[in-house]
Amino acid sequence: MLHLRYFVAVAEELNFSQAARRLHMAASPLSQRIKDLERELGHELFERTTHRVDLTPAGAALLPMARDILERVNSIPWRLGEAVRPRLDRLFIGMPAGVHPLLRERVVMLEEACQEVCELKRWPGTSADLADAVHDGKLAMALARLPVSDPALEIIEVMHERLGAAVPADRFAGRESVTLEDLADLSYVAVPYDATPAYFEEIDARLNSGGVKKRIRINMADYSGTSELISSGIAFSMTMLSPESPMHLYRLDNVAVLPVDGFQPALPTGLLFRKDRASEGGDLSGVAALARQIFSEVISV
Repeated sequence: MLHLRYFVAVAEELNFSQAARRLHMAASPLSQRIKDLERELGHELFERTTHRVDLTPAGAALLPMARDILERVNSIPWRLGEAVRPRLDRLFIGMPAGVHPLLRERVVMLEEACQEVCELKRWPGTSADLADAVHDGKLAMALARLPVSDPALEIIEVMHERLGAAVPADRFAGRESVTLEDLADLSYVAVPYDATPAYFEEIDARLNSGGVKKRIRINMADYSGTSELISSGIAFSMTMLSPESPMHLYRLDNVAVLPVDGFQPALPTGLLFRKDRASEGGDLSGVAALARQIFSEVISV
């Protein structure tokens, strides 16, 4: 190995004196070590003249091999450390559709904070399914649209997002807001029941009492399909008012999102844990403590 190190130094410097200084040795013993290596391999590795040193074809062929061998040897301590290092548990955090970038930043912060104790990965799903998965122990934690009513779960409210009406833009051109009366002759595209059913049932009831009677129900969470109905001018829906919300990516050209006068719904999002796993002594107590710290302030947009 030492002879290969000497060879690489001379091959890179193409100067015995400079290579010797690099290796912290004298030039004469370095030259002797190269001769020993050439004798052992049965090939001359350098062409030496009074003024220059060049690699022979054998030396040029040996150089990449020697570098590869030295790199492998140099990596042994790191690779050995990786081999004996305890494997980190992989945990999953549930993520519903349309998580706001500010809340996603907190998730990234939690992932980074957990690096020493676990590998935290994201898992998609509807809020109802994610809450069930936390309850069943399939997920370590989840973000979910509230309310979630499960006495087994610890729920930390982490975000409060105002909602507005997604309406046909041409119909409300120049408007900064709409009223329930403005929406009365449009059909309301209701959010599927598997996505935060309790909260959107409350919105549905409030719209109904405000004179919005017509309904269109889509059986799946097809946000692009909802946008098509709105863009065509026959319907409206309720969505996040913040322009930074990913839900605005589903907007088509003829769709605008406006606040509703006298009606200011807001969608809360919570972080869910199983109480027994997140409490002191539970297997998620450390991760839960980090999460409580990172998500301590409710984000309002």
